[in-house]
Amino acid sequence: QVQLVESGGGSVQAGGSLRLSCGVSGFTFYNNRCMGWFRQAPGKEREGVALIQTGGLRTFYADSVKGRFTISQDNARNTVYLQMNSLKPEDTAMYYCAATPPYRTCNWLSDGYAYWGQGTQVTVSS
Repeated sequence: QVQLVESGGGSVQAGGSLRLSCGVSGFTFYNNRCMGWFRQAPGKEREGVALIQTGGLRTFYADSVKGRFTISQDNARNTVYLQMNSLKPEDTAMYYCAATPPYRTCNWLSDGYAYWGQGTQVTVSS
């Protein structure tokens, strides 16, 4: 049974940092797939933030977070991270970890992700 469990959210002031973690059970990263972080703010649609192709470690970022956020994976811990620096109030949202089925390439469409975590809240105050 696949489970994705996010942690690391919280409240910070603008300019601060947070690191989100997504612990994965039920599969390993050796079956190449895409792991992604998405977010959804109240009244807005869910949007992709950062993606990582687990085989090859190619990464992709939304324009709004380029240069500030970094996605990475730890194969030994079966965990994906999102390091978020220089946080802005507009980064406030519920952040979700997601995974595609195996052997799928990264894409920004949330429909392509078969597995989702429960989310972790990030709140950035000005």
